[in-house]
Amino acid sequence: MKIRDASGWTMFIFGLLALLLGLIGLIRPEFLLSLLGFDVLERAQRSASDYTIVFMTASSMASFNIGIYYILAALSDIKVFYRWTVPFRVLTFLVFSTVVINGIAPTRFFAVGAWELTGAAATGLALYFENKKK
Repeated sequence: MKIRDASGWTMFIFGLLALLLGLIGLIRPEFLLSLLGFDVLERAQRSASDYTIVFMTASSMASFNIGIYYILAALSDIKVFYRWTVPFRVLTFLVFSTVVINGIAPTRFFAVGAWELTGAAATGLALYFENKKK
């Protein structure tokens, strides 16, 4: 198990970042909310029907798991998985950008979409040039 090429490195780095951000969100979801530009209320100020922390915990667990998937795919050189991620990461960019443009999320949330688009472009280009070499 080792990283063999640029596309593997793009997957590994993205996976590591997703894992770390997921871990941060699991430990301190309020920090992640503030990082994304959302207003943060103290837990004692939240109503019983405010599920923000629950949602952040669930999202962080998903990020943590996805990070592990990406790392394992990179270490196992599963190129088909790399290819599958590219269009869905572009889709994630489109959805996240749309919620910012429509005023549903704060402007800083756009960084999440940009991160996804950058990762998709890096992986897609790396795969393209690796296939061209063959």
